[in-house]
Amino acid sequence: MAERPKRRRLAVNESPLSEIPCLNAFAVDPAAPATIEDRMRWKGFCEIESDPAFFNVMLRDFGVKDVRVQEVVSLDPDMLGFLQWREEDVDKQEPSCPEGIWFANQTVNNACASVALLNIVNNIPELELGDHLEQFKNFTAEFTPALRGDAISSFEFVKTIHNSFARKMDMLNADLQLKNDASSRKKSKAKSSDEDDAGFHFIAFVPVQGKVWKLDGLERQPQDLGMVKSDDWVIQVAPEIESRMAQYEEGQIEFAIMGLVREPLTDLVAALAENVRSLISLEEGLSHTQADWKVFLPEFMDDKDAANHATIMGPCQQYRLDQENIDQAVLPSELEARLASDNVGELLVARQELVTAQAGLRATIGDESKAMQTDNERAASRRNDKGLLAKGLLQVLGKMGRTEPLFERGTEISSIATLPKTARN
Repeated sequence: MAERPKRRRLAVNESPLSEIPCLNAFAVDPAAPATIEDRMRWKGFCEIESDPAFFNVMLRDFGVKDVRVQEVVSLDPDMLGFLQWREEDVDKQEPSCPEGIWFANQTVNNACASVALLNIVNNIPELELGDHLEQFKNFTAEFTPALRGDAISSFEFVKTIHNSFARKMDMLNADLQLKNDASSRKKSKAKSSDEDDAGFHFIAFVPVQGKVWKLDGLERQPQDLGMVKSDDWVIQVAPEIESRMAQYEEGQIEFAIMGLVREPLTDLVAALAENVRSLISLEEGLSHTQADWKVFLPEFMDDKDAANHATIMGPCQQYRLDQENIDQAVLPSELEARLASDNVGELLVARQELVTAQAGLRATIGDESKAMQTDNERAASRRNDKGLLAKGLLQVLGKMGRTEPLFERGTEISSIATLPKTARN
């Protein structure tokens, strides 16, 4: 295998310490919320917890359509693995990025969430990426993985969305960590191999062009995990993930697995559109067969539906249904056969079946819409910088003489507390 060039160091790591962002970057109270100007001026990327809600909001803000991220209970579709990072044998990686695979290195700290998402969505054919990501994918098509990584770090569109989760303290901590890392490198070129210091990191597993690929932004090149042997390609990925999970000590929960799946609302709205069009066609058929067919409705309608008249027969914003959806819907062949009947009773039975099915669809769409709203609320809460509130509470407790017991108890609890999983690399 061809010898690979040494990994390029980041320019920021070679800069003098005086040029590295530090605590003095923010002149105002460090506890004050970060402003839009602060985030735009800041050169770094913030840490983001492994919460599907945050990734879903990021994808929507990117402009990516019809997909969502969810926790994986059993190993499932296109995946993000959130694991403690350990370097793999470079001989397992490709000598160069294969043609047709879009893969970017992670070239700045804490950007792995965005890098992993882009390494997945840019390898899914026919996925609607949105104008910004589509142009970026085309622009970087001929780039090397390292150059793509540099392009991501300077892509303000992605960086702005990523850093919308940045709180003032996140930014200050990231800058301080960068300064400390630079100081350590200046004192010693030797890099510690202690895995206790290894950070957490997002790794993507994706089927592309008939093969399963591991796309780890901290590795130089993609890793080929073999040909796709069946529709359930995840079976091939399971040993890779399970072996990594097995390396943790018993009782440690230092990993998370998330899957990128098709957005359920997309298929649900399409099914609702088909249902509405079917109902319209059925009622037209009934009117053609017997003009006064509605007098028979009470015999075929349950009391609940008769009471609230919930069945929709056209566009409805509440259920994300527009006229275009209805016009594009195709009638099932089974329904077309039933429409050929001139038996009013059979047609009314068919209508009631559609009404009952629609009630279920509306309920499920409502549940999925609530889940999306919950994601938005979780993301909004995460983006809300509560630094001043925390400072104010501590000041009040300090005046009351109650802070010392809290700090003593905090020291006692810190050894057993479960901290949020964050992408540190």
